[in-house]
Amino acid sequence: MATQSLNAATPFTYRRSPSATDAFEAWLKEHGQELPKHTHPWDVSRSDIYVEDRWQPIFAEMRAKAPINKVPESPYGTYWNVTTVKTIQHVESLPELFSSSWLHGGITIGDPPADIDPAVLEERRLPMFIAMDRPEHTGQRRTVAPAFTPGEIDKMAAEVRMRTQAVLDSLPWDEEFDWVDKVSIELTTGMLAILFGFPWEDRRLLTFWSDWAGDVELGLARGLEDLRFGILSEMAHYFQQLWIQRMGAAPSRDLISMMIHSDAMSRMSPQEFMGNLVLLIVGGNDTTRNTMSGIVHALDKFPDQRTIFEADTSVIPNTVQECIRYVTPLAHMRRTATEDADLFGNPIAKGDKLVMWYLSANRDETVFENPDKLIVTRENARRHLSFGYGIHRCIGARLAELQLKILLEEMHERRMRVNVTGKSQRVRANFVHGFRRLDVTLTKF
Repeated sequence: MATQSLNAATPFTYRRSPSATDAFEAWLKEHGQELPKHTHPWDVSRSDIYVEDRWQPIFAEMRAKAPINKVPESPYGTYWNVTTVKTIQHVESLPELFSSSWLHGGITIGDPPADIDPAVLEERRLPMFIAMDRPEHTGQRRTVAPAFTPGEIDKMAAEVRMRTQAVLDSLPWDEEFDWVDKVSIELTTGMLAILFGFPWEDRRLLTFWSDWAGDVELGLARGLEDLRFGILSEMAHYFQQLWIQRMGAAPSRDLISMMIHSDAMSRMSPQEFMGNLVLLIVGGNDTTRNTMSGIVHALDKFPDQRTIFEADTSVIPNTVQECIRYVTPLAHMRRTATEDADLFGNPIAKGDKLVMWYLSANRDETVFENPDKLIVTRENARRHLSFGYGIHRCIGARLAELQLKILLEEMHERRMRVNVTGKSQRVRANFVHGFRRLDVTLTKF
């Protein structure tokens, strides 16, 4: 399936298939034996433990025995696991020593294939401000920050509520359906379309591109690189058309207009433009989408907590924080050491890769009592690290919290209980953590 260009004078077709999941699953069936093996017991870069939801005891063992530990070999090379709240906050608080920059490797565990042509690699690098160090990071982050101030978030609240009401009112009460598709994707892509001033009829392209951009495992699937880059190039082409349309227009509050009219971002290279689009789309789509799915899954799994939520709307703000902690929609972020360092007794060498597992920190027993249980009244739920920490803390955190709060409020208003009654499929990935599908049935409470 495809859609035509925005500009009829220069027709251009944008693909809508195959999905990243379908492409990777098809590749696995044919080439799965070619995947490099994970041999180290603490190599948690393997995606099977997440798709099968059996990662918890592995991280618990690490936190107990060696909160910082080195995996000497993996399909992603040598790396350090950083697994607790204390150790992650320490790394995040030293951004000059532990770099996020794409020049040193970026923010995900994956590195480019060693045998890729350097010219091709240079063409396909996607710099983005989350994968930059100061001062470049500061200027570009400051450009889009006005879209996420408390005042701007308050202005969005009425529209978020109206759209949430419309989506929930459209759901069937007498048949099973996929919550991910009908609710999570619909609400988050709609929000992204508003933020970008993106054509409403094409909003599902944002989900399609987000999945192709955010799946780190695709880097292991040799043969899909060209397809992935081609799809992301179509994304860049679409946004370039929007950019051209808005260059002559008066400044507005959408993110593209903010980029056009800023000193820090108005002269971005094509690769940097594409990289920042990937950041804003994945950051605004995958994270909130997977938490919206994880919320209903967790409330179904812990019926005692669902009862508390159903009985008292005052717990909703804290329930949002607890669900963000429990779900942890982005499992990790990566840093690279710029100098030799001692990290709580561990000798880190210049160039070493450190992987901060937010997924593990949010289950840190020294911070969160009974961490594997959803507790909607948990007093310190806000200590979660799902949004990161320090200068790279998620710029859209307030907007995500608003969307989730309104979703729970409107579910409560309708006395809507979401029961997981059918198939559930988790994301096969070590970066994005959540659900591809979640079949549910609605009942009243």
